[in-house]
Amino acid sequence: MRAFFAVDLPDDLAESVADAQAAFEGADGLRFVDPEQAHVTLKFLGAIGGNTAGESDDDADAPALNDVIAAGERAVETADVDPFECAVQGFGVFPSLDYVSVVWAGVGAGDAELTALHDSLETEATALGVDPAEHAFTPHVTLARMDDARGKGLVRDAVRNRDPEVGRFEADAVRLVSSTLTDDGPVYETVASIELG
Repeated sequence: MRAFFAVDLPDDLAESVADAQAAFEGADGLRFVDPEQAHVTLKFLGAIGGNTAGESDDDADAPALNDVIAAGERAVETADVDPFECAVQGFGVFPSLDYVSVVWAGVGAGDAELTALHDSLETEATALGVDPAEHAFTPHVTLARMDDARGKGLVRDAVRNRDPEVGRFEADAVRLVSSTLTDDGPVYETVASIELG
C-alpha cells in the first residue's frame, strides 16, 4: 500500500477549507482536493508492505507495516512534542508562481512542532530504506493541484492578494495513512495513530 505520516485537520474545519478553496474558483485546470480529507503530510513513504518485509504488491523491498509503525512511534518519542495548536493560514504554491503545480494553505502557529515531527520521521523512515525528501519541508494543507496553466493568473492573484486564516485546531496525534488512488481522487484510511506527549 502507498502510505504517509500526517496530522489530520478536524472534521469541523472542512467547511473552512472549502471556503479557502473558493478563492480559486474559476481557475481552469485546477483540481480541488476533498476538504474532508485535509491534512498536513509529515512524511510521504511510498509503498510499504504487510506485516513482514517485502509483503507489498508494489515493491518487494518495501518496509514492513509493523516496522513503519514502530519507526513512527520512535520518531514521535524523539521529537518530544506535546499536543499543540496549529493555525492554518495564508496561501502558497509549489514549486513557484511561475510554474504552479500545487496550491496550498500554510501553517503559522505550530510550524516548529510540525517541523520537529517531520525531521524525526524523516530520520526514522530513511533508516528503513524510504527515499529521503527531495525538498525542504514546508508545513501546508494541499487545497488543489494544477493540471494545466490555463488558470494560473487567477491563482497568482489569489496567492498574492489574500492572506486568510482558514482555522485553528489542536494537533494531538500523528497518523499513518494509506492512500488508494481512484478515478475520483485518492481515498485515505488511517492505519495507525500515535498520540503526542
